[in-house]
Amino acid sequence: MLHIANARHRGTLVDLLADGDRIRTMTPAGRFPAPEGAEIFDATGLVLFPGFIDAHAHLREPGQEYKEDIASGLTAAAHGGFCALMCMANTKPVNDTAAVTSFMLDRARLSHPLGPRLYPIAAATVGLKGKEMAPLSELKEAGCVALSNDGRPLGNTELLRRIMEYAADLDMIFIDHCEDPHLAEGWLMNEGPVSGLLGVKGQPDVGEAAQAARDIMLAEYLGLPVHIAHVSAKLTLDVIDWGKARGVRVSAETCPHYLLLDETELEGYNTLAKVSPPLRGAKDRDALRQAVKKGLIDILVTDHAPHADHEKDGTLDETPCGITGLDTALSLTWELVRERVLDEADMARLWCRRPGEIFHLPWNDFVPGDPADFFLFDPEATWIPEPETLFSKSSNTPFLGKTLYGRVRAHWIGGQRIL
Repeated sequence: MLHIANARHRGTLVDLLADGDRIRTMTPAGRFPAPEGAEIFDATGLVLFPGFIDAHAHLREPGQEYKEDIASGLTAAAHGGFCALMCMANTKPVNDTAAVTSFMLDRARLSHPLGPRLYPIAAATVGLKGKEMAPLSELKEAGCVALSNDGRPLGNTELLRRIMEYAADLDMIFIDHCEDPHLAEGWLMNEGPVSGLLGVKGQPDVGEAAQAARDIMLAEYLGLPVHIAHVSAKLTLDVIDWGKARGVRVSAETCPHYLLLDETELEGYNTLAKVSPPLRGAKDRDALRQAVKKGLIDILVTDHAPHADHEKDGTLDETPCGITGLDTALSLTWELVRERVLDEADMARLWCRRPGEIFHLPWNDFVPGDPADFFLFDPEATWIPEPETLFSKSSNTPFLGKTLYGRVRAHWIGGQRIL
């Protein structure tokens, strides 16, 4: 039995009692003594959070282990407060067969037997080529919890319909990277003032919004759910708001970097800020902040996309999109709390409750019987992201060298301490 004493939880001091792998009670601090024989952890000065769930990450294994592997990615997740991680299918080979899914799960169990837990996302089409549905039943049986064509949007709406219908029969949800492949061809950043200033091709926000509108209308027609990945634009929020108002079962996500940065980060051709979808304008960033607060955006995700240093050390047109996010997401979200955009309850909703509800994963609300997945967070600790302070293999983040607030001090999954 474990007794966490004097932790701060949503502005009050509490004691938490975990019995085995389940929550037993959470009570006001000092109201009841610790049970005889219980292990006691004094959490004075620390914030208690439920274990976070990252519903969108890239772990690169198999095939690109020089960027990241499952062991290093899960280590970064553990230090970032994540008890569970959903990983995309753009591995080499693609996760479109049970053999690849099983390999990934075996690697996770061997490297992190106590967690964080790995939940693979199946490829929606064979090879992510957008031509032929992947064997979704086989992938579900092997352990996949959702499906996506990842960064390759499906242009064939008839195929998308069949995928969504078949996935629904398997109780799986389709996650879509919304982007018009023709409007987006050859882009390097957002289409706007900065792309004009730099003289590079930009991607218009209408491409993201148009694809999201198609998905939402199809979901309404079929009476099925759909999940919109990493929303970056205000126009897309308008489309999602329209769909939800009509009762469509649409959920959506965004990432901390879209809430803290905008397209000006690419001035000077900063390759570390090149992400997909691109950082948009300040009005998009501000609209996303409001959408996250009011629940129009359901969840936050990292879209953890690690790359080796040499891959980001080139010109804007040569370098791949993506930033590493598992190490920094908690501190970046805490920055939004410091700015009074969000509060601790919002963090738990965005990173724990709603991902658990949408993807049918275990989540902890500190109710008796909930899984004993939680961590203690030091809000006053400061640190600077550098290659030596990041647990990911990669350090491709525009927050490199900047002072961030907050670090995980202890982490339990299933009642077992992993940090």
